[in-house]
Amino acid sequence: MSEEKKEEKKEAKSRVSRRTFIGGTIAGLVVGAAAAYGATTMTVPGVKPPAAAPKEAIKGKFISLTVNGKATSLWVDARWSLANTLRNSLGLRGTVKGCDYGECGCCTVIVDGRAVPSCMILAVDADGRTIQTIEGVSEGGKLSALQQTMVKHRAFQCGFCGPGFIMSAKALLDKKSRPTEDEIREALSGNVCRCTGYHRIVESVLIATGQKQPLERISSGAIA
Repeated sequence: MSEEKKEEKKEAKSRVSRRTFIGGTIAGLVVGAAAAYGATTMTVPGVKPPAAAPKEAIKGKFISLTVNGKATSLWVDARWSLANTLRNSLGLRGTVKGCDYGECGCCTVIVDGRAVPSCMILAVDADGRTIQTIEGVSEGGKLSALQQTMVKHRAFQCGFCGPGFIMSAKALLDKKSRPTEDEIREALSGNVCRCTGYHRIVESVLIATGQKQPLERISSGAIA
């Protein structure tokens, strides 16, 4: 084959390739626009129509949980988060909803020994799990030592984020009774407080574990 014919064949392939690319791009834009504006059917040359919409997923089921030491069974919608289920179905409003996408830590609960943001877990996925919320931290109807220390040393201001911080700290203390300051800060790194500089919160955990003396300005009644 002569060099001229080879060049012509190469150019032809290039033209076909460009034409195919442009056609496919236009078809994709048309289909995308149709979807954005709610079109249900559209025929585009060279593009296969979409398959039939999948059948709707399961709407809900009965699940069994152990919450704060008590076994319970309840029906949940497949779309409900664990946070919504604890608050709305079980009445445990101490689990606070903040960002609702796992960034602030306000809704932290302990699931099978791990501190997790309950807004990021579907209730159906918690089936069979053991869960502890802030309501289950008190001991004998009284605040736990950790809670008392947080209150006494004014770890929080508005208190909205408090339950999440306490649950994260408790999950750590359940595993290690005398964690280092770095370990405490790491355990609380998923919790956000808009009021404080976090220092008083970390101090309170250290005091609660006997690793630091109570602050004199607090013990004397002075306002820091």
